[in-house]
Amino acid sequence: MIAGAKRYLPLLWMLAIPVLNVFYEILNRAGAHVSSLATGLDERTPFLPAFIIPYLIWYPFIMIMLIVLFMKSRTVYYRTLLALSLGLIGCYLTYYFYQTTISRPTITEHGLFYSLVNMIYHSDGPYNCFPSIHVLTSYLMLKGVSSCTNLSRMTRWFVVVMGWSIIVSTVFVKQHVWLDMAGAILLAEMMYYAAGTWLLPRTAVQRRQVE
Repeated sequence: MIAGAKRYLPLLWMLAIPVLNVFYEILNRAGAHVSSLATGLDERTPFLPAFIIPYLIWYPFIMIMLIVLFMKSRTVYYRTLLALSLGLIGCYLTYYFYQTTISRPTITEHGLFYSLVNMIYHSDGPYNCFPSIHVLTSYLMLKGVSSCTNLSRMTRWFVVVMGWSIIVSTVFVKQHVWLDMAGAILLAEMMYYAAGTWLLPRTAVQRRQVE
């Protein structure tokens, strides 16, 4: 039983995420110099409150997907989690040295979706925007799934639909602008590549030693 429990100990590395997220609250306030990356595209992007649902599903989605990757491929799990942690560090450094903000709509309508959007607006300051952590982490789950060959087609389609729903929700609920999304995807690609460059050769060496 103890041996079986030890098999799941690597899941504890996921605790790096809430530890790193401490810096989110520290940095999520107005500094001396705050920029806006809003473009004409953002002005033409509609506010769609229904997208608050995938936006809120983000956190359990990330946790569940990391567990799925752990069960299916340790190598992909470690690579994705390392890329995520490095990405968070990159985000927080950017927030510190180059703070951006977003202009959010005033919610006057009533209803479930509007109430949920208001809840997010009141609990999450309009800073820490570029790059988007929602987009960074969701895109990394897409990268992890694409690297995990032993997942069913249905699972892959579900993750793709859910991941991209979360990604686009960031602009439709006016929590981010399009450049926040683009920057996060670029950062995710870089960190996933870097994590693979560091981890994959070591995995190959370990396999040869076992053989």
